[in-house]
Amino acid sequence: MKITQQILVSLLLIFAYTNIVFSQQNVEQWGRFEISFSSQCKKNAFEDVKLTATFVGKDTTFNVSGFYDGDNNFKIRFMPPTTGAWKYKTKSNIAQLNNKKGTFECVRATGTNHGFVKVSDTHNFKYADGTQYYPFGTTAYAWTHMGNELQEMTLNSLKKSGFNKVRMCVFPKDYNLVKEEPEIYPFELKELAKDSKGNKKYVWNFDKFNPAFFQHLEKRIDELDKLGIEADLILFHPYDKGRWGFDSMPSEVNIRYIKYIIARLGSFRNVWWSMANEYDYVKAKTDADWELLSKTVYENDSYRHLCSIHGSTAKYYKYWEKWFTHLSIQDEGPVADFGRAAILRNAFDKPIVFDEVCYEGNLTSRWGRYSPEEMTHVIWQGVIAGTYVTHGEAYMFKDATDTIFWAKGGKFKGESWKRVAFLRSILETAPGPIELADVSRDNYTSTNGKGYYLIYFGKEIHDSWLFNLPRKVSYTENLSPGKKYKVDIIDTWDMTITPYPGVFETAKPNDYRLYDKDFQKIRLPEKAYMALRIQEIK
Repeated sequence: MKITQQILVSLLLIFAYTNIVFSQQNVEQWGRFEISFSSQCKKNAFEDVKLTATFVGKDTTFNVSGFYDGDNNFKIRFMPPTTGAWKYKTKSNIAQLNNKKGTFECVRATGTNHGFVKVSDTHNFKYADGTQYYPFGTTAYAWTHMGNELQEMTLNSLKKSGFNKVRMCVFPKDYNLVKEEPEIYPFELKELAKDSKGNKKYVWNFDKFNPAFFQHLEKRIDELDKLGIEADLILFHPYDKGRWGFDSMPSEVNIRYIKYIIARLGSFRNVWWSMANEYDYVKAKTDADWELLSKTVYENDSYRHLCSIHGSTAKYYKYWEKWFTHLSIQDEGPVADFGRAAILRNAFDKPIVFDEVCYEGNLTSRWGRYSPEEMTHVIWQGVIAGTYVTHGEAYMFKDATDTIFWAKGGKFKGESWKRVAFLRSILETAPGPIELADVSRDNYTSTNGKGYYLIYFGKEIHDSWLFNLPRKVSYTENLSPGKKYKVDIIDTWDMTITPYPGVFETAKPNDYRLYDKDFQKIRLPEKAYMALRIQEIK
């Protein structure tokens, strides 16, 4: 009898070890529900084990893939889009992981949890809860591949900056200004050899991911989320040049990598997918490859996170494809002067983000030597046109080993980042997104059709401005006489907003313009980079 009891206890312990399920009972809307299974696997758990789950809510169903997280640990993650009761059921080719069922309650989001960002009103963005989102991002390509101290410094800098998006690479970067060796890699290292020139030659086991690499990436993305920052993840890039070989992996490995990273990160509300940075420089991939990879992201991401692809200067991809939610462009031409960006905006029924327009810095390369004033100016040009521009900084004071924020993160050394935060605060206090009021006829005046105007003079210097507004108000009704307005003078460089005394009232239209009924003028500081904020008095 005792032997039978011992056998029974042993069997129960074995079952408990091989089939443990850990999950939460409650999770916030757009939070992350996670189920963990502990199960031994004699096969290649990354490739041979299939694990999915179906989540059923009140009015919707989601199918998501699970993943192997190392140490006999399997996980499934889910981001519930609606509150209420949810139930789930797993499906797997491994008996211990199959047909596992459970329930949890999704509660209302709290604090700064606004959900994931999605496209709104054709050319703009909103959080899932309806809060307007204006992308004011910066660039730190390889910051998660630097030493821990530098990564912490980067997070601290971002915390103080006001940026709400960061462009960052999943794979490490090999460039003349970025030569650091990462501490961890995305795949299991099979062999470290040397080539004919004595250089390191990495031989990877592409059948096995390195969970520690992705766990670290997840940690940093979660830390960005706590700061209110979106992680614009660049899935592929050309800056490898044979050093690691991540830019020339076989097609089946690329597909497996995409599916794995979506299974891990699809439930992170602050993730965007960028298929590539300068995709056309990745010589190992054709346009057909990019279409297959983009389609793979689209088909495997149940949440439809924002997704785009980025080319070299003025290299535009097929952004009208359904897998792309917005344009991610490298081109300073459209934001170099008034009106250009609006032309591009009118050609696409999607939001436009100029993710690279050169960088503030002092590099010898032409792309890295904008003045702070120029960097600020092109961002304003993009915003006035109803588009968005990403910031970047590239200062080198010693040599190529310097910590240049554009590549490695660290501390901001320039000045434009402060002005970006100032502009963001202006937009976020506006009644809604802006666009040119009378496109192609007035490239200075933007509006949102709600009695709100933003006029930017750029590099032009004026001593006064005759109050006048375009009769056409974008897509809304034309401006009518008898409207009263107040005016603020904005110094975009000194970051000041000065109320102008007096009230202005529109007269009858005069050649498509409505002037103040008394033709009042506004005295302006004789400086460049000035703007006006005009708001209707109701």
